[in-house]
Amino acid sequence: MKQYLSIKRNHPDAILLFRVGDFYETFGEDAIKTSEILGITLTRRANGAASFVELAGFPHHALDTYLPKLVRAGQKVAICEQLEDPKKTKTIVKRGITELVTPGVSYNDNVLERKENNFLACVYLDKKAGGVAFLDISTGEFYTSEGNLDYVDKLINNFKPKEILVERTKYKEFLEQFGSKHYVTRLDEWAFNEDAAREKLTKHFKTQSLKGFGVDSLRFGITAAGAILYYLDVTQHTQIGHIQSISRIDEDSFVWIDRFTSRNLELFSSINEGAKTFIEVIDKTSSPMGARLLKRWVALPLKNTDSINDRLNVVELFVNNEDMRATLTDKIRDMGDVERIISKAAVGRIQPREMVQLKNALSLIDEVKTICDQSAEPTLLRISEQLNPCHRIRERIEQEIVPDAPMMLGKGQVIAKGVNAELDELRDILFSGKEYLLNIQQRESERTGIPSLKVNFNNVFGYYIEVRNTHKDKVPADWIRKQTLVSAERYITQELKEYEEKILGAEEKISELEQNLYQNLVHSLAEYVGSIQLNAYLIAQLDCLLSFAHCAVEFQYNRPQVNLDDVIDIKQGRHPVIERMLPAGEQYIANDVYLDTREQQIIIITGPNMAGKSALLRQTALIVLMAQMGSFVPAQAASIGVVDKIFTRVGASDNLSLGESTFMVEMQEAASILNNISPRSLVLLDEIGRGTSTYDGISIAWAIVEYLHEHPSARAKTLFATHYHELNEMEKSFPRVKNYNVTIKEVNNQVIFLRKLVRGGSEHSFGIHVARMAGMPPSVVKRANEILAELESSTQRQSLSKPVDELGTHREGYQLSIFQLEDPVLKQIRDQIKKIDINNLTPIEALNKLNEIKRLTGL
Repeated sequence: MKQYLSIKRNHPDAILLFRVGDFYETFGEDAIKTSEILGITLTRRANGAASFVELAGFPHHALDTYLPKLVRAGQKVAICEQLEDPKKTKTIVKRGITELVTPGVSYNDNVLERKENNFLACVYLDKKAGGVAFLDISTGEFYTSEGNLDYVDKLINNFKPKEILVERTKYKEFLEQFGSKHYVTRLDEWAFNEDAAREKLTKHFKTQSLKGFGVDSLRFGITAAGAILYYLDVTQHTQIGHIQSISRIDEDSFVWIDRFTSRNLELFSSINEGAKTFIEVIDKTSSPMGARLLKRWVALPLKNTDSINDRLNVVELFVNNEDMRATLTDKIRDMGDVERIISKAAVGRIQPREMVQLKNALSLIDEVKTICDQSAEPTLLRISEQLNPCHRIRERIEQEIVPDAPMMLGKGQVIAKGVNAELDELRDILFSGKEYLLNIQQRESERTGIPSLKVNFNNVFGYYIEVRNTHKDKVPADWIRKQTLVSAERYITQELKEYEEKILGAEEKISELEQNLYQNLVHSLAEYVGSIQLNAYLIAQLDCLLSFAHCAVEFQYNRPQVNLDDVIDIKQGRHPVIERMLPAGEQYIANDVYLDTREQQIIIITGPNMAGKSALLRQTALIVLMAQMGSFVPAQAASIGVVDKIFTRVGASDNLSLGESTFMVEMQEAASILNNISPRSLVLLDEIGRGTSTYDGISIAWAIVEYLHEHPSARAKTLFATHYHELNEMEKSFPRVKNYNVTIKEVNNQVIFLRKLVRGGSEHSFGIHVARMAGMPPSVVKRANEILAELESSTQRQSLSKPVDELGTHREGYQLSIFQLEDPVLKQIRDQIKKIDINNLTPIEALNKLNEIKRLTGL
């Protein structure tokens, strides 16, 4: 326990798995936590003067089963191994931490998700800006960037790290800025030192500076990246040779998609249970590395038209060439997770079966290279040039490892015949053993005349000869008796003892030789890590492009035109997710959308609930996003002038845990949009202002549309879906605002949703019809219709117009009359005033009338 406590003191925040013989044990608080998470028995053990201590443990071979459960429960796990052979020591066995597994740092296949990166992030906060770095130790990918805190937040939401490192003193600041939904580890302040970080990075990459990686100017980004390397030291991950470079995430290269937009478009997750997400629909990748890259392509669509069109050219080639598409898909599917396998090789954790998988993958890469070579497509030729099948190491694996190698070393034959003469000789001794023993048995039986003589083996005294009692008088004098049984006696001979030493030594020697030869091969793989990582990245790119082609063929997507115009022109666009969820035989109603910066910058879409306004907004954003990822799109045709930011404000939910109402969340998201728009932004607003009273809402919605129209530098293309029909008045005053509505048909007092977008505003919301369809009691529906009729007849609709001052110039803001006589008291006052004959009213009567009115108001 002294030894346990001294090791535990170094890692107080981790569950310590303490190896004792064939078990991993946990003690005290760790044992209580572990038994709860794993559902294993909690016991108590007497512990000398310390009375009792809680204890929970599991067999060492079950580590792969239990470790993932602990890590997924958000625990850090320190694995403490026996560092020497217990047979060779008379004192307590030396033990030490061999690995600290955390949610963000793991190589264990059972902890890692096949189709997801396992990023560890680090955030360095300065006053108004920050640096961020991301590392996936299981693949060797390392990224860094810096910018304002909104940009850092956007990256965190795009990369979805499993663990984030922050400065201990800035933890509160981090929570205020980024929320409490992340798994955060606090590090000491001195880990965040720019000079130390530069030194750590240059030392690791063996370079003079970081200029070659394009990150030299990112002071905050470098600080964050250096803190990650420090954390790897702390968690005993010192073999990190597979982290061969660090890349800059360049804000100017990718479309800005903030966390609200990512959530509203349901790119990776949905708040609705069982709903399909965008990534689930378009992910037709065949390899884990392709699936991981596709997520990054969705999170970071391109802005460079040449790069986008390069991708589109390859997708078009795959769409038109079914044989090539099918062949490449099959080969990539058979490769397995090359990226993670080579990372394991770099840290010496690769298993024999994975080694064989790597050899097979390199053969397949050779075949993929040949297919790409035969194509005339420049992008494929460029990929082919960079693919390196690493012939020498592949041949070496083929020669040295048996084709059906076991999962683990020591669980069967690993090294092939002919690699090492001594190994082959020892194997002959071991495997020809049965024959040798049969020869002894036959020879001794003939010599002694004992027909039932048997040669056997047990763990107590090894090989022996067993003779039935009926023949014991025939036993030669040179046999040594070892055991007497009821009906037989057991003997050993000098020859059997010598053979036993030889054969038992052979097993140990074979195991040792296999281990050395295998480690030697693993060590040789180290020089190929960079090449194989590049292969994995190129194959992942091909996999993503093939996925786009599969979607295009299966779902009838078409190639978009992506250019630098300022026009978005979508013909017969569809929502990629909703159309997949429709019942069999039901067609998705496609729509045209046209936006530019000269004639039709802002479209105000009115129409009843459930008519499809929100779907139309979302599909426009997704079609633009897909086009800029390099994918074909769900439309008959699309011309997309490159967009640099996509903003959506679609639906809202209360953030009650932070004390924020629906309306507060809505206003925060709207403010974020208005403060960040650019000339090439695409803005999608759905039902802005509905979280407050009608007239507040109309005022806010009107002011937002005006701001977007009148912005001095950024004519952001905008789709604005609303229930406020008053906003249709804006078309008269603002030249680039156009009214559209989503059509419905009323038949026999029933609403049929046609879901077609047509020019012009609409007058009704049909909310009561929707209430009836939802199963609202008929009496409530009837009463709602009566109240609606009364309100419509009594309410004098006020028109909204563009205000001007005395000189006729434009004024900031809009005036809106909101004096509506819907209150019963106001109606009574109106009726009183109506009856007054002002021409014949005396001063005293006027004062009396005024007093009556005052009494009515209760003042």
